Amino acid sequence: MIIRDVIDYLQELAPLSYAEDFDNVGLLVGDKNEKLTGILVTLDTLESVIDEAIEKNCNLIVSFHPILFKGLKKLTGSNYVERTVLKAIQHNIAIFAIHTALDNAFEGVNGIICDQLNLKKKQILIPKSSTIKKLTTYVPSEEAETLRTALFNAGAGHIGNYSHCSFNLDGKGTYLGNENSNPTKGEKGKIHIEEETKITVVFEGHLEKAIVKSLFENHSYEEVAYEIITLDNTNQTRGMGMVGELETPLSETKFLQLLKNTFSTPTIRHSKLTGKPIKKVAVLGGSGSFAINHAKACSADAFVSADMKYHDFFTAENAILLADIGHYESEQYTKNFLVAYLSKKITNFAVVLSETDTNPVKYF
Repeated sequence: MIIRDVIDYLQELAPLSYAEDFDNVGLLVGDKNEKLTGILVTLDTLESVIDEAIEKNCNLIVSFHPILFKGLKKLTGSNYVERTVLKAIQHNIAIFAIHTALDNAFEGVNGIICDQLNLKKKQILIPKSSTIKKLTTYVPSEEAETLRTALFNAGAGHIGNYSHCSFNLDGKGTYLGNENSNPTKGEKGKIHIEEETKITVVFEGHLEKAIVKSLFENHSYEEVAYEIITLDNTNQTRGMGMVGELETPLSETKFLQLLKNTFSTPTIRHSKLTGKPIKKVAVLGGSGSFAINHAKACSADAFVSADMKYHDFFTAENAILLADIGHYESEQYTKNFLVAYLSKKITNFAVVLSETDTNPVKYF
């Protein structure tokens, strides 16, 4: 295997095209065509993690957070970022970061938090928009079923809990081929009228290349007429945060104790207790104060996140319990999830869970 093969598997889970614009994801250091020796999975990439990769003969580090976030103008080893990158380059170790691409995946960071809390009826808290596209094409009616099936197999036609979704309209298509044409229906130099079916399907944006490839491979015309447009519709399977429900409502104090036990955090910062039971819970791993109003809008009883500031807690307004469990704590199970995922995909190379504690926050 080469490093690119691992990246392809990670892209199946969390396509990089869904990462936030401010983020820096993907292969940050190294050559994607380098032969793979082993994979080390970590939450953060530090010098100590590079040392661990060297020790365990792993030349690819799959990191949740990107070590390179802001632009570097020099590499002199003057800070921890530069030292980490320099050591990775010196030892020919590649670094891949997945960050908000995994945040926005349904099975990603927030799905993991929900699973740790055993939440049911999971839904995206802030669905992404402009990530769904629509293909419209025209095909001889006798070939419509074959083309539809091929497009479905390429990933088109999924809407929420439904698959094989399409709209079809029969009509007549006309064309006139010039002297350089080679029509599969009719003759060049003569106007041809063909019984055609207009097929419309939607698909997730990251599938466009595969959808167009399938269209051309399964369409008989020399010139394929089609159009692709981006929709404003929100995506039910991509987005920040998640909301789910506890099987049995808990009091606020019991819910906070559940958080402490589940995420092994010595302390939880929270807003004033409302006196209401906790049933519906919104979560967002990492810095999530921007989603407080979204959690309130969906009538969540509690919002679990991290990095909330002093004034953020005022916004609870006795309508919701805000719980800050810590940045590292909220994302800690991500690396375990990635190891399990890659281990199922790759059986002939070691996928190693990093033993390095990268949490920079300590408690007294």
